[in-house]
Amino acid sequence: MEAYAQVLNYAIPFFLVLILIEYIAGFRMGHHTLRLFDTISSLSSGITNVVKDVLGLSIVIISYQWMVSKLAVFHLESTWLLYVLAFIGIDFSGYWVHRWSHEVNVFWNRHVVHHSSEEFNLPCALRQSASDIVALFTFTYLPMALIGIPGKVIAVVAPIQLFAQFWYHTRLIGKMGWLEYILVTPSHHRVHHAINPMYLDKNYSQVFIVWDKWFGTFQPELPNEPAVYGITKAVKTWNPWIINYHHIWNIIKDAWRTSNWIDKIKVWFMPTGWRPQDVAEKYPMTYSEDIYHRPKYETESSTFFKIWSVVQLVMTLLFMLYLFNNIGTLPMQMVIGYGFFIFVSIFAYTSLMDGSFLGVVFEAIKCLIAFVLLSLNGYSWFGIEQYFLGGTYFVLGYLSLSLLLSFYFYLYERPKPIELMDFS
Repeated sequence: MEAYAQVLNYAIPFFLVLILIEYIAGFRMGHHTLRLFDTISSLSSGITNVVKDVLGLSIVIISYQWMVSKLAVFHLESTWLLYVLAFIGIDFSGYWVHRWSHEVNVFWNRHVVHHSSEEFNLPCALRQSASDIVALFTFTYLPMALIGIPGKVIAVVAPIQLFAQFWYHTRLIGKMGWLEYILVTPSHHRVHHAINPMYLDKNYSQVFIVWDKWFGTFQPELPNEPAVYGITKAVKTWNPWIINYHHIWNIIKDAWRTSNWIDKIKVWFMPTGWRPQDVAEKYPMTYSEDIYHRPKYETESSTFFKIWSVVQLVMTLLFMLYLFNNIGTLPMQMVIGYGFFIFVSIFAYTSLMDGSFLGVVFEAIKCLIAFVLLSLNGYSWFGIEQYFLGGTYFVLGYLSLSLLLSFYFYLYERPKPIELMDFS
């Protein structure tokens, strides 16, 4: 947990710098691929994911180390070749996990947030799930366990393989020549994120595109078929928590409403989007038919509110980085409490970005949690005074201002959802 947090201390600023570079490059090239609230939503989603991971809020059914200890046929020495084999093995596993996440109804919930943006850009890469709290797919590492690749090698290689998937979430890079035959490129991944009928459920590979070509799921990007991004049933919210759990909530409702007991079970494991016939007829869902003219979700707001939304994101990032840098000195219950404070904060300001009263409600809950944490820590914000004299007063000032402005914005400058007719 602590080691992963330290890695993120370096990875997160690096990602933010690349996002800034993409924005500047896009501006100069005339491609405006970043929208403010969409970007804030994406980065907030990334925060929920990494905080969840650092807090260890995942249930592992079968650990990789257990498989190695019980099933390994060989015991290999740690050489450079072993790291290469581990990278290939993780990428092969990633292909199948990714594919099942698209093709099985219940597993789509753990991945839908990543596809929910109607833009395709580097912030979109950070839209990662906070709902995959059960590690179901460790068994896909079985081939690596059988040949005895040590767990410590997997621990080193897995983050590298994950971070290698960041760069190709962009519209600014065209086709890349001979690399198109070997690696996943931006062109390949634009296809994967598109909802065009011919592009749906294609290009699942994460680093090596060869898996798609071998298993029949490859689709090249076509010059006469520009990608349309998002999901077929747009979620119309900036709140990453709602995006994370809206799909499974729909499954639960369908399972409850159907009168067919077999369908109550089938709805979980059928292909993504499948619904019992009786429920589909009585409770129809609206899916996009003319995707090429589908308006994007947007909220109209004042410049003041936009600036404040950026401040909220920056403050949340600072709170998160402070947690990561002090996680080894805090009791576990304090770490969980701190993480919950961050989760509620994100729910609050992203709800307010939607113009929802939930933004005010959860802002009040956030302040309540903060004051409880302060009282449990001797009215100090987790020892911040050793780094920043008057730091606790700064936190209190921020919390007070945040609560007051939430009421102000909701009452006087509430964002209004609009449909953005932008087909670029």
